[in-house]
Amino acid sequence: MERGGCIYMMTNKNKTVLYIGVTSDLRNRIFEHKTHHYPNSFTAKYNLEFCIYFEIFPSIEEAINREKELKKWRREKKNRLIDKLNPEWKDLWSEISEW
Repeated sequence: MERGGCIYMMTNKNKTVLYIGVTSDLRNRIFEHKTHHYPNSFTAKYNLEFCIYFEIFPSIEEAINREKELKKWRREKKNRLIDKLNPEWKDLWSEISEW
């Protein structure tokens, strides 16, 4: 059975740093970021606790391919993508946490 996947973007309070990740369990992964489950991680170091963007895919392979694509983009292009879905850059945790 094929398992789906998600890509997501995290940022800090001042929205100065972006992190793009991929996971098969978005709710759990965002919770790990928010609670600094891995204290030596990039997201913990830069206090990236706000999930501002995500996409869902039928397979983890598709999600991985999308993550690789987005990581090649310049910051301005990533900002425009976020602005389309989430113009206020609000934390989407309340939506994700209910899954």
